[in-house]
Amino acid sequence: MNTLNPQVNAIRLAVVIPCYRVECEIEQVIRALPEYIDYIIVVDDASPDQTAAIVAKLAQTDARLTLMRHPQNRGVGGAMKTGFKKALELGAQIVAKVDGDGQMDTSYLPGLLLPLLKGQADYAKGNRFRDFQALQKMPLMRRIGNMGLGFLTKAATGYWNMFDPANGFFAIRAELLTKIPLEKVADTYFFETSMLANLYLIGAVVKDIPMPARYLGEKSNLSIRRILLEFPAKLMQIFLRRIILKTFIYDFSMASVYLLAGLPLLFFGLAFGIYKWISYASQAIPAPTGTVMLPTLSVLLGIQFLVAAIEIDIRSTPKEPLLGALLDDANLNIIR
Repeated sequence: MNTLNPQVNAIRLAVVIPCYRVECEIEQVIRALPEYIDYIIVVDDASPDQTAAIVAKLAQTDARLTLMRHPQNRGVGGAMKTGFKKALELGAQIVAKVDGDGQMDTSYLPGLLLPLLKGQADYAKGNRFRDFQALQKMPLMRRIGNMGLGFLTKAATGYWNMFDPANGFFAIRAELLTKIPLEKVADTYFFETSMLANLYLIGAVVKDIPMPARYLGEKSNLSIRRILLEFPAKLMQIFLRRIILKTFIYDFSMASVYLLAGLPLLFFGLAFGIYKWISYASQAIPAPTGTVMLPTLSVLLGIQFLVAAIEIDIRSTPKEPLLGALLDDANLNIIR
C-alpha cells in the first residue's frame, strides 16, 4: 500500500462524508483523514442522533471542516450531491467520498487519488473482490448481493471491465462533476450505479483500485427486499437508456445493425415457433419440416447477431481519460 505525500499545494482535494446515524464512528473517521486533504465536507442527512453536534465541535479545531445539514432525509445520493456542489463552490479539483460509518479504510485513499492526479482515469473506485481473505470477512448476504448485482450493473452501465460496482469508496475529478447532470443521479442507495451510468454516457474512464473489505459486524441498512424490488427495474431502465443513446442517437455502428436485425429475428422466431407448436400440438399432427426450420433459423440468427452486438459493446468500454494529468511524476512523491 502506498502512502501519498504529493506536493499538492496547488491541488485542492476535498472529501465528502454523507452521514446518517454515525455518532459513534464519525469522529474517528474525520481524525483518520490525512493532512493533505484541503476540505472535509460533512453532510448530515437529517440524522436523529448527535452526529451533527460532534462534527460541529470538531470544526472548532479543524478549519478544513464544513458541516452541512439536511432538514429531511434525502438518502446517500442526496447527501453526496449537496457535498459535490459545496466542493465545486470551494474550488476543489478532486472530490472523494468516504462514508461516515467507518467501513472505508482511508489509508487506501492515495490509491484512489493517484490515477486522477496522473491523468490515468477520470473516476477511481474501490474493489473489494481482489483480496479473498479480506472478502471472507464481508457478511454472506452482502457478498452474494454484490456479486449478483455486480454483473447486472456491468451490463446496465457498460463498464464491463469493472468489479464491485456498488463500492462507494471513490474519487472523481471535479471537472467531470460539472459535466454530469446531477439532477439525474439517484438520491437513494442506487447512487453509485447511477453515477456510473452517467459517467459512461460522457465517456469517462473508470479505474478499479484493489482494497480489502472492511466490515465491523454492523447491520446493513440495505435490505434484500429493497434490492429485489428497486434495483432490477432501475438497472433495466439504465440499460435501455444507455443502448438507445449510445447505439442509435450518439452513434450508429455495426452494433446498431446487429440489434436492429437480431431482435426482430429472435422475437419472430420465438413467437412464430410457439404459435405453430401450439397449433400442431392441439391437432395431434407433426409440424412440417419447413415450419420447424423457419423459427429455428430465425432464433439462431437472432442470437448470433445479439452476441455480436454484445461483443462490440464490451469492447466499447471507455479507455482514454477525458482529462489530463494534474501533476507530472516529478511532482509526486510516493513512499512504498
